[in-house]
Amino acid sequence: MQRRPDGKAHAGLWEFPGGKVETGETPRAALVREIAEELGIAIRESDLQPAGFAETPASQGRPGIMILLYTTQHWQGEPVALEGGECGWFAPVEIAPLDRPPLDRELCRGLFG
Repeated sequence: MQRRPDGKAHAGLWEFPGGKVETGETPRAALVREIAEELGIAIRESDLQPAGFAETPASQGRPGIMILLYTTQHWQGEPVALEGGECGWFAPVEIAPLDRPPLDRELCRGLFG
């Protein structure tokens, strides 16, 4: 997981890395790009396995948000928090006490119960 850097939405909270899907991208391609940009590691679309999703409805003129969660067993490089903040590996029991945005809390409930 990574901690959101100062100056960004949800600053200081821990989240699963990733980001917005750009026009013309698939969710898997976006994740490959985002992981390289945020953590400096290389993953392959073909190694990604769907693990869950979380969503919020549109409200007060804001669009809804959907987060797709994927797992992989294969990557190249060592993760580094390239956008500030920090990153770390956590066992499921270690994630529970971390401060996380609402959708990341929902993703964790889906993964770990």
